Amino acid sequence: MATIHSLFLGFLSIALCISAATGNAVLDGKYSNAYTTGHNTDLLRRQIDEIAVNQIGVRETGGENKGPEISKYLAYVGLGDGYEWCAAFASWCYGQAGLSIPRSAWSPALFPKARRRPQNQIDKGYVKPADLFAIYSSQMKRIHHVGLVKVIQGPMLISVEGNSHDRVESRRRPLATIYAIADWID
Repeated sequence: MATIHSLFLGFLSIALCISAATGNAVLDGKYSNAYTTGHNTDLLRRQIDEIAVNQIGVRETGGENKGPEISKYLAYVGLGDGYEWCAAFASWCYGQAGLSIPRSAWSPALFPKARRRPQNQIDKGYVKPADLFAIYSSQMKRIHHVGLVKVIQGPMLISVEGNSHDRVESRRRPLATIYAIADWID
């Protein structure tokens, strides 16, 4: 009996260690930030992409930067209606996949130096699905728009982005117009 009891405690200890290492991903079906360091990053990237693609067609209704879905994106980052929502949309997509970061409505905040891909990687098209891309405004002197990378096709980046023409849409953008790429997964 003592051997069975010891065996049970050993299995329980192993299960608790695995659960702690995965952030309970196995238990609750979501991925934590700690879990993304393993080989399942491709799965997580596909999940974020699917979440974003499923939002294509969401439009502002009832005024500028307003609407039921837009309110949901803005609420995720702690804001009410009326604010620009491209960064909130990108953050919300990550949140729906179970990630706690990034989580900001401020586009520049999604591109800290520690998360940016080097320019030579961007120039060579080394960009992954669910990375974030930034558009820079010389007039504003800062990053002013963000979206999610879907795929790179030659010199073009295919995106899914919120607050683009007052809706969530997929766009084709020349890689040369991309200011920065941030990797929040690997």
